[in-house]
Amino acid sequence: MLFAFLAVLFILAGCGSSNSTEAVPSRDLGTSAGNLRVGELAIDSRAVGEDLEVSVIEPAGHSATKRPLLIFLHGAGGSNESFLANEAVLAGMTRLGRKAPVIAFPDGEESWWHKRASGDWGRYVVREVIPAVSRRFDADPRRVAIGGISMGGFGAYHLGLVYRDRFCAVGGHSAGLWPQGGEEFPGAFDNQDDYERNDILAKVNADPDAYGDTPIWNDYGDADWFVPGNAAFVAALRRGNADLTAHVWPGGHDGTYWDAHWPEYLRFYATALANC
Repeated sequence: MLFAFLAVLFILAGCGSSNSTEAVPSRDLGTSAGNLRVGELAIDSRAVGEDLEVSVIEPAGHSATKRPLLIFLHGAGGSNESFLANEAVLAGMTRLGRKAPVIAFPDGEESWWHKRASGDWGRYVVREVIPAVSRRFDADPRRVAIGGISMGGFGAYHLGLVYRDRFCAVGGHSAGLWPQGGEEFPGAFDNQDDYERNDILAKVNADPDAYGDTPIWNDYGDADWFVPGNAAFVAALRRGNADLTAHVWPGGHDGTYWDAHWPEYLRFYATALANC
C-alpha cells in the first residue's frame, strides 16, 4: 500500500513542570506522501492532570505566512496516532497543496472531550494544545478549525458551543449524538447531570443559531449508529440561520466510510480557514 512503509514510532518521556511541553523532531514522510512531515509533542496538562501526547502532520517546506491549524479529535478507542499513516488523510493533504493546514491530533483517551471528573478536556484542547502546537509548528493561533470523528465529532460540536467564535469552522463526522438521555455510549458521561450539562442537542434546539456565523459541517452514513442524533442536530440548525453543510452518504460507522470522504472533509476545513 502507498503508505505502508510508514511505521513511525515516537517515544516520549513526559516530564517537566506543569503545563510544559516536550517535542520530538519532525520526520519527513517522503515524496510519495506529498512531502509531508510528522511530529509529536507531549503536554504536561494542568487541565487534565497528566501527560498527553499530540501528533501533528504538517506540510514540509517554507511558507511565507503562518499556516492555519486544524485540530482533529479522535473517536472512542482511538489515540493521537490514529490517523498518522492513514492513506486518505495523507493523500487529501497532498491534494490541498499550499492550502494545506497543519493538523494536530491530540490524545483524548475516552474523555468525550468535555469537562468531567477526569479533567477539563475542553480547556486542555483550547488553552494547552492550540498554543503549544502553534508555537512548535509555527501555525497561526488565530486561524483554527476543529473537527472530529464519532466521539471526536461530539467533542468538536461541544467545544464549538463552549468557545463560540473561537474557531473558523466546526465539523462532525458520524458524530456521537443521542436524541435523548439514556441512549448514550457507555462511559461518555459520568452521570445524568454530566449528560445534561453537555447535551448538544438540547442546546441547539433551544438556540438554532448557537454557533453564530461559524461554518458547520455534518455528515454521516445512512447505516450509522448515530443517524437519529445527527439528523436531529441538522434539523435543529436548519431552523435557524446556521452556515451548515450537511451530507448523508451510503455507509456505516467505520473507517471505510470515513476514508472515502476525507478529501471532502479537508477541502471544507481548508476553504473555511482560507476565508477566516
